Amino acid sequence: MTYGYEINDLAKEESWRMFQIMGELVEGFDKLSVIQPAVTIYGSARISADDEIYAQAEEIAHRLGKAGFSIITGGGPGIMEAANKGACEAGVASVGLNIELPEEQICNAYTTKSITFHHFFARKVMLVKYAIAFVIMPGGLGTLDELTEVLTLIQTHKIKPFPVILFNTEYWRGFLDWLQSSVLAKGLISEEDFDLLRVCDHPDEVIEAVQSWYVKQEVIGKKALVKQGSKYVN
Repeated sequence: MTYGYEINDLAKEESWRMFQIMGELVEGFDKLSVIQPAVTIYGSARISADDEIYAQAEEIAHRLGKAGFSIITGGGPGIMEAANKGACEAGVASVGLNIELPEEQICNAYTTKSITFHHFFARKVMLVKYAIAFVIMPGGLGTLDELTEVLTLIQTHKIKPFPVILFNTEYWRGFLDWLQSSVLAKGLISEEDFDLLRVCDHPDEVIEAVQSWYVKQEVIGKKALVKQGSKYVN
């Protein structure tokens, strides 16, 4: 398959591409609307199956699945495969949202629902749309892109302030130190922005963070419904 530089090659006459994007979004909405509540797990495609991080991602997904959460990943190898494997073994929806790349990325064998996207934009929307929490395992540029996009969406109130969990303090320490010493020091972010993040080093912490947030929101939601109902009764 021959690939061009998709964004650079866009021209005003190519409005048909908008219909491609719309089609990918519609397919995503149709296939994924039944998977809630779900947790999206991000991380590197380059992590091997004998890596401790792979095993931890698998455990996290499996335990979240046993707790009733579907699992969403980017559908590829590495961390994504580990998370889909854990979800599959837990018997919950194991969603893989794959992307067409110049170096072909085949959807891993542990997905029970899969969609292959051509456009990153549509894929990114679907990775976020149905999640009530985001677990960010160690990863490279793609993972950093996904992390900062989720934080930006929360910061700008485009999505709810869902839990954003960085897994493995040692891996993320340099990034967090840089945010503190350079970005915050120059006033380019606020101290409150750090409240959007939680760093965990053990699967137990991840499960607790997701479950406690979800239960709290469920209680708040039920109280709101009761209050709304009493308003109409009176």
